[in-house]
Amino acid sequence: MTFITRRTALALGLGALLAGTGVQAAQPSNSPASIYFPPAGEWARKAPAELGMDAARLAAAVQYAQGHETERALDFSDQEATFGSRLGSLPTRRARTNGLVIYKGYVVAEFGDTAFVDPTYSVAKSMLSTVAGVAVRDGRIARLDEPVVKRVSDGGYASDRNALVTWKHHLQQESEWEGSLWGKNADFVGKEQFGAGERKPRTLEAPGSHYEYNDVRINRFALSLLRVFGKPVPEVFQEQVMDVIGASNTWKWVPYTNSYVELNGKQVASVSGGTRWGGGMWINSWDMARFGYLWLRGGAWNGRQILPPSYVRDALTPSAHGPDYGYLWWLNTRGKNLPGLPATAFAALGAGSNTILVSPEHDLVIVWRWHGGNVAEFGKRVIAAIR
Repeated sequence: MTFITRRTALALGLGALLAGTGVQAAQPSNSPASIYFPPAGEWARKAPAELGMDAARLAAAVQYAQGHETERALDFSDQEATFGSRLGSLPTRRARTNGLVIYKGYVVAEFGDTAFVDPTYSVAKSMLSTVAGVAVRDGRIARLDEPVVKRVSDGGYASDRNALVTWKHHLQQESEWEGSLWGKNADFVGKEQFGAGERKPRTLEAPGSHYEYNDVRINRFALSLLRVFGKPVPEVFQEQVMDVIGASNTWKWVPYTNSYVELNGKQVASVSGGTRWGGGMWINSWDMARFGYLWLRGGAWNGRQILPPSYVRDALTPSAHGPDYGYLWWLNTRGKNLPGLPATAFAALGAGSNTILVSPEHDLVIVWRWHGGNVAEFGKRVIAAIR
């Protein structure tokens, strides 16, 4: 049986989730004050042996990761065939596969160009979930099961169908929101518009009754978050999350060329939950690791609770209809999304593949970018190095 300390379980806000997985809690061996949080601009490193890891096994795991790069084009020339016509810009070139292994808060492995700022695709969805958590914390969203139309009156929820959509529906990708936004329709019909990701026409179901991975609806959710904050989502994310966790100033949340709305007399950008049609979150691996570490620590950072523990717990609880999916986080409670890893592991997954893997039972965060395959395989190899 794998054990997780009660201190870690409490810090993570995962008590309810652990109870449902059979993971047992042991007595605490460290005080909360002993948890390391990297200050801005630096991150302490430790040799694997210092933390009780097998250095040779960890090196072999990293070698495995380095040898499994994605087949996605280096120059993004496959973007439109994969996702459809663009709405925003893309870099001219991506980095090679790269990543970080953070164990017990310390850097124990790094490979590739981890400082390269690249689109991270749908990892941005988990970042939108974090912004929603801030909205809950600040009372801008009173209840997640409240219809969005009660706080957002821009016409996007005016129809009888869309008026039923709640914040929780958006977070679990079960909204069945109907309409178009920024020139893309939520029906995802048509190869020119959606590339290989197009789907066949279907009859919409009631909001909250059907899961569909749908970037148009997530982009509607992002616009709704802009409305409740009264400011662009990247500003909220920077002020309330990234500045607090000591992230760099190199990341940027790039809008589409047409995703601007009027706010307080000026034009401001509404950002997307991915890079399917260009734009999106462009970020380096170090800042992704800080973001993953925030969630490993239950939404807390060095004594400051950025996200309500109850929100973190609910975000990591599977929805009724999704494929083991929480609030825009991929879960592993059924052991299928991250095969071979604990039921409490979870991940932010983006095309490419760009991934953040978190395993609370192992006090572990892994960032692995531009790889081929399931991040769980790399994770299993790293975990095998933990004595």
